[in-house]
Amino acid sequence: MKNETSKQKNLKFFGIGKVLPYLKNYKKPLFFMVLGSLVGSLVDTGVPLFQRYALNHFIGEGTLDTIVLFVILYLTLICGGALFNYVSAMYSMKIEVGVDRDLRNAAFNHLQTLSFSYYNQNSVGYIHSRVMSDTQRIGSLVSWTVLESLWQIGYVVGAVVVMLAINTKLALLVIAVLPLTVLLFSLFQARLTKANREIRELNSQITGDFNEGITGARTIKTLVIEDKMEKSFVADTASMRRKSVGAARLRGAFAVTMNFASSLALAIVLWKGGVIAKTQIGTFSMFMSYAQGMMEPVRWIVDAISDLITTQVNIERLTRLLETKPDVNDSAEVTAIYGDSFEPKKENWEPIRGDIRFEDVSFQYPDGDEKILEHFDLDIPFGTNVAIVGETGAGKSTLANLICRFYEPTEGKVLIDGRDARERSQLWLHSAIGYVLQTPHLFSGTVRENLLYGNPDATEEQIDRALELVSAKGVVEKLEKGLDTDVGEGGDMLSTGEKQLISFARAILADPRILVLDEATASVDTITEQKIQAAIDTIIRGRTSIVIAHRLSTVRNADVILVVKDGKIVERGRHEELMAAKGVYYRLYTRQYEDEATYSVLG
Repeated sequence: MKNETSKQKNLKFFGIGKVLPYLKNYKKPLFFMVLGSLVGSLVDTGVPLFQRYALNHFIGEGTLDTIVLFVILYLTLICGGALFNYVSAMYSMKIEVGVDRDLRNAAFNHLQTLSFSYYNQNSVGYIHSRVMSDTQRIGSLVSWTVLESLWQIGYVVGAVVVMLAINTKLALLVIAVLPLTVLLFSLFQARLTKANREIRELNSQITGDFNEGITGARTIKTLVIEDKMEKSFVADTASMRRKSVGAARLRGAFAVTMNFASSLALAIVLWKGGVIAKTQIGTFSMFMSYAQGMMEPVRWIVDAISDLITTQVNIERLTRLLETKPDVNDSAEVTAIYGDSFEPKKENWEPIRGDIRFEDVSFQYPDGDEKILEHFDLDIPFGTNVAIVGETGAGKSTLANLICRFYEPTEGKVLIDGRDARERSQLWLHSAIGYVLQTPHLFSGTVRENLLYGNPDATEEQIDRALELVSAKGVVEKLEKGLDTDVGEGGDMLSTGEKQLISFARAILADPRILVLDEATASVDTITEQKIQAAIDTIIRGRTSIVIAHRLSTVRNADVILVVKDGKIVERGRHEELMAAKGVYYRLYTRQYEDEATYSVLG
């Protein structure tokens, strides 16, 4: 029991225990890798024995009576060792590629389940480093590092056994150096772990800066802040250099002391082996080969330990990602009935009508101190057009986020078709929502592929109708390859307005029961906005629609207008009612009308 507890602590300490579940699908490759590595090391351990026999028998006794058998056995040994080393290397490669793939799949899939708050708190570079760099280091550890470590350990153990069997006293003198290795490891381990952890974190920061420099290239140029960005990047890389040099010096000191310890073994053989050399030149030569041959395994084991210490940081960081819990999660009971994002049980999904009700809802963001909503009630029957207006930064998106269940109420309930949204799966709800953002995002690929994300089974007629409905057909017709035109990364081959039209058509193609437009016309020109607004009046019929708007002229026909100020809903009603009240909405509307009138005269 004591030994088992000790093993568990060691596994937990190095983080290996958290990687082991990903090796369960590679039992066969692991078996052949271990077998090939150990047999290969034992074969290499046997080479000095042939050397001993050749010197003692062929030279010492001056006879070649067994030379043919000797050559056959020696060649068989060498060829067999090469074969087993090849087998172990081949399976090691399979394990590396497989584990790397599985870890990245696990990380990517887990990222799909995390809430918006995680992406608000962590940069793209930080997440990218977790999914790509950390998984690669772990995959290399459980394959090549393990493979080489097994070979080197097998060689050392084999050499020790042979030396003990032939000359126990001399062997013990050589083995006495090994405890020094353990002592040195314990002295250096903590400092190496700390140094490598700092380096990996700095590497994530540099990756984030690099990513920001690319994605924000246009903004950087227009603001003329290249020098500022360069100084920031240079400062981070300089810090990385200092930390890396410090860690390299530490590793260098570690390696030098370890090399000194392993060289002692060779010195002992030279010192005490002289007597053997007088009578058994082959035995002396064998001890010299083992003592010298053990230097490389010891050096490798030191490097492997250093690699293990370094990769421990990668395991910690990846595990931290995989263990992050989403703020919004389906209960086990709900998942059992409705499935999850990756294995939905659509046969159990009830049709969505689109009735929405806020029932005594209070809400504050996970990282906020102030409640955005307090004891808020709102009934949105199916087919209602709700507009949410307010100044920039007033908190207009909060209600939409709660309806879409991107966040959950701190208190109270959001009911969909009369049932608490938490009683059914997120995917069930999201499948019935069409969401058009203020900042449109298209995926890499063609226009057609992006549209089909809205409805994979859409026909050409349905695609044409959706494009025509949002005035996007003319945009597509002007493209070189029409629907088969590549939009570039993030849709950068198109203008912002064109991307918005395509994303709008994509949402319509899904034929959602609930339509959320988050300032969807803010990125298009006035003429296109008028066309889209005319389309919206048609599209929202037979749907529940939530329109977050900055331009108040687009929401005059809404069934109910909610006015948000400082994160709170301060007014609600129809356009005529709010204008008659001459409150916040009246002031917003008249001021915007005056600004637009002034712009039309001066522009």
